[in-house]
Amino acid sequence: MISKKMQSMVENGSVIRAMFEEGKNLARIYGADNVYDYSLGNPCTPPPESVRQEACNILMNEPEMLVHGYMSNSGYEDVRASVAESLNRRFGTDFGAGNLIMTVGAAGGLNVALKTILEPGDEVLVFAPYFVEYNNYISNFLGVPAVVPPGEDLALNVAGAEKVITAKTKAMILNSPNNPTGAVYTEAEIKALADLLETKSAEYGHTIYLLSDEPYREIVFDGAKVPYLTKYYRNTLVGYSYSKSLSLPGERIGYLVIPSEVDDFEMTVQAAAVANRILGFVNAPSLFQRVIGRIPDQTSDLSIYAKNRELLCRELGRMGYRFTAPRGAFYMFPESLEPDDVKFCAKAKEYRLLLVPGSSFRGPGHFRLAFCVSHEMIERSLDSFEKLAAYYR
Repeated sequence: MISKKMQSMVENGSVIRAMFEEGKNLARIYGADNVYDYSLGNPCTPPPESVRQEACNILMNEPEMLVHGYMSNSGYEDVRASVAESLNRRFGTDFGAGNLIMTVGAAGGLNVALKTILEPGDEVLVFAPYFVEYNNYISNFLGVPAVVPPGEDLALNVAGAEKVITAKTKAMILNSPNNPTGAVYTEAEIKALADLLETKSAEYGHTIYLLSDEPYREIVFDGAKVPYLTKYYRNTLVGYSYSKSLSLPGERIGYLVIPSEVDDFEMTVQAAAVANRILGFVNAPSLFQRVIGRIPDQTSDLSIYAKNRELLCRELGRMGYRFTAPRGAFYMFPESLEPDDVKFCAKAKEYRLLLVPGSSFRGPGHFRLAFCVSHEMIERSLDSFEKLAAYYR
């Protein structure tokens, strides 16, 4: 018999699993081109050619043990130095190799961070709506999620956080650009949050960490700026993934930034390196560390997401769907056309639209639409969105 905890996780994952199976069934009945799958955040644009070229160069020209062998738990020092220099160029930071740990994606980095800082019973604040895997990451280390309710028009609810924060709060997780809403939090919002964290850390007599989850940093629209949070709050740890910027979700490569200004820096870095090992990662994938070290500033062609966003905002708005236009990432979070978002998404399947209920992200009354799909699929799907809206009218 598997553990009760895992039984609960399996049951809670059944909605998305059922959606995946339903999508396959619909594709068999109607043909894959006639099913419109907006459920998964899988990049639709290929990696830049430089990824392939550098991987081939490394495999052909570097010593095998340097490519495939163990390294420091924190990752190759030259790769960490290369990434740190890239961050310094782009954001005016002052990082070195010693401030980075190469991780198995941003998820791996967040788990390393939480393993490093949490004691059993510590609370971690999350801002609804949010990527609900955070709950599992927190519970992995016997922490307790504490949910801050949504702000108006998807703004960062700093006032709500002040009401939820307690003496047990050890960290907050912030995701900007946000999954599922596409919100990008402003500098003013970040400054207000940093002030709150400074005040509460002093009041409670212990560090409250800010964990910045940043896999969508490069995907922004209309000139939106994503503040680099270590410049506003010194006890910030940054988890990053190349899954979206380089279209490499299956390679599981990212990093964790630990600024020198963080409380008890030396012990924190050492603890995070140990956490990286004992969680079973040991270290981040060797080959793709090497690749990243050679192209730290590059991205895929991300322009398709702006094009898709423009089409969906224009057409769904015309049809009467209500939403706040996303400023980043590749998600929209419109209001469902009936209060029960689960029933709404079930009805959408009748029109061969695969959408995710907002309640899956603690955002009831909405649905998530991932527009990291081909532009042609969006165009084909518009008639189904129109018919779905007409049904509710």
